[in-house]
Amino acid sequence: MLNQSRESRTSTDDLAFFIRIASLGSLTAAARELGLSLAAVSKRLSLLEQRLGVQLLRRTTRRLELTVEGRRYFDGARPLLDQLMALEEAVSGETEQLRGTLNINASFGFGRRYVAPCVSAFATLHPQLSLSLQLSSQPLNFLDAQVDVDIRVGEPPDSRLVARKLHTNPRVLCCSPAYAQKQGLPQSISELAQHNCILLRQYESDFALWRFISGEQSLNQKVRGSLITNDGEVAMRMALDGHGILLRSWWDAQHSIHRGDLLHVLPEWHAPDGDIFAVWQAQRQLPARIHAFVDFMQLRLTADLQVQQQEAQNHPVR
Repeated sequence: MLNQSRESRTSTDDLAFFIRIASLGSLTAAARELGLSLAAVSKRLSLLEQRLGVQLLRRTTRRLELTVEGRRYFDGARPLLDQLMALEEAVSGETEQLRGTLNINASFGFGRRYVAPCVSAFATLHPQLSLSLQLSSQPLNFLDAQVDVDIRVGEPPDSRLVARKLHTNPRVLCCSPAYAQKQGLPQSISELAQHNCILLRQYESDFALWRFISGEQSLNQKVRGSLITNDGEVAMRMALDGHGILLRSWWDAQHSIHRGDLLHVLPEWHAPDGDIFAVWQAQRQLPARIHAFVDFMQLRLTADLQVQQQEAQNHPVR
């Protein structure tokens, strides 16, 4: 009704407030992030539930859990906020000066080396935009994570997400000269079964089954190894120390290969699904801040990788 009191309505601030609490799963964490006291956050949540006449969150001893009504409210609230932000950007026409918030996720190694400098440069260009970068080792559930853009290696399996390739990034086989001198080099993919391979266990995948392509050919090869890790930097260190053959992204291995610290093994073969993508949820109107960041990330990433490749090629091989 037109005469409905202000106190009985839910504002966009309330929607954003609830989404933040539900995403963090903790009133304490929300209070810390919002700069409020725990009592103030708890009271505001109670007032919101009273206005709606339903319980949105169930407090357990370990964390907060969404009720059925809370899940429905959460699923509907974020698209509304995104649409409102996109509408304001379109109406104001101020795409040169971005505002609002942009939450980005990336993997640890790639995030530190490439995404973090990009976020820093983007923040300089858009000082009125609030940027958040989190690094993780596991794929994201966009419905539960408060993330706008995920920078990941490989296309997402969920068709409900939009993926844009930022850069080609083959995964290649490599090993140290010391390992090659001691154990020899495989002459075919099948000979990998006779070598000690450094295994990278990530995303609950069958990490001991390596997949390769060469032109129109594709092969699967089961490998074994005495060293297993879930961290790419650790795996690279093991390869440099001469412990075995590693399957690693080109962005990480190319400098060591060009320097001669690592040998490119079976260079005619590479593993699929190594390209770098920006991923976000499908939206009716993509917010300008997401579009601008992905464009900027692609340009910056292309330039950075080209510079790294040029520097590696110019470095004298030892």
